[in-house]
Amino acid sequence: MIKIQKGLKEPSKVIPMAQIGYSKKVMEHFMNPRNVGVIENPDGYGKVGNPTCGDLMEIFIKVKDDKIEDIKFRTFGCGSAIAVSSMVTEMAKGKTLDEAMKITRKDVADELEGLPPQKMHCSNLGADALHAAIKDYWVKIGMMKPEEVKPERPECDVCPTK
Repeated sequence: MIKIQKGLKEPSKVIPMAQIGYSKKVMEHFMNPRNVGVIENPDGYGKVGNPTCGDLMEIFIKVKDDKIEDIKFRTFGCGSAIAVSSMVTEMAKGKTLDEAMKITRKDVADELEGLPPQKMHCSNLGADALHAAIKDYWVKIGMMKPEEVKPERPECDVCPTK
């Protein structure tokens, strides 16, 4: 498919997402994301990302009996970032906080049946946002001290910074 974009003098080829290497599961979570939104007065809140590369993720959790009772996300980023956020919320819902803390970036990518190599670096911040929300909750209940909380990954290791 050839498309002329405004401001361009020559046609640019639009590449369908499937040709980039997205799995059907990634496409499903991108097109129909689960748990989108905000929890008012969350028990825990996590925000991670790198606005320089365009991915910014927020996760909100409600905790009951040491389990994630409800979880929502807001993401500013590409299709992979949205799919990752959706998947990590599905994986964490109903788990104990300790179980949810064990969810890794690799676990999320595996559940999505892989991500294209060029999308792994920034788009898999979902687990980091989840961990940040849990740590925020632990600080609120006195289980951790604020100075003990260190960002797991404040920025993408690969993306340029300002």
